[in-house]
Amino acid sequence: MFETATATLDWLGVIVFTITGALVASRKQMDFVGFAMLGTATGIGGGTLRNLLLGSPVFWTQRPAYLLACLVVSCAVFFVAHIPQSRYRALIRLDALGLALFAVAGAEKAIQAGASGAVAVVMGVVTATFGGVIRDLLGGDSPVILSREIYASAAGAGAVAYVSLAALGAPRELALGSGFLVALLLRAVSLRRGWTLPRYRPRSRLPYN
Repeated sequence: MFETATATLDWLGVIVFTITGALVASRKQMDFVGFAMLGTATGIGGGTLRNLLLGSPVFWTQRPAYLLACLVVSCAVFFVAHIPQSRYRALIRLDALGLALFAVAGAEKAIQAGASGAVAVVMGVVTATFGGVIRDLLGGDSPVILSREIYASAAGAGAVAYVSLAALGAPRELALGSGFLVALLLRAVSLRRGWTLPRYRPRSRLPYN
């Protein structure tokens, strides 16, 4: 199951994002089925889109253990979601962790599939953000990726760090770890300090001559 560092990151990302999906289900007071659907869709959504775009077999169709893990984790959260003092705070923190894990795991998967560095960065962002988009949409919330928050850009920075270090010949573990830390720290610090991206503001039209 955990035969490679990438597989370990992938599993951790799936589990963490599944928890965030189930936490959203708890905030919406859903039943078992809602927990299972929202948790599973969040956990495997990003990796599914990544594999489809790369033309690779969808990972959970070949390894159903991913689906089973999503279902087990979702059902477990059903019974313990009331324990955290703030489910929203737990959701935000776990989402940042999952984002960083999937940013480097997705980029690494793309490199292994023979993609270029630029494509690997895009696949890292896709893997890290698409599950959250599904979670927010199914939960009836506005997707965080469409807000001013540093979210997709944090995933992109982590993927760029990993791809750059890998291209320079850095040890694989160093490249993966550095990319993970860049994405996680950028997301965490932006949340703590309230950093946002510039927003478009309408400009007055120039008068005609």
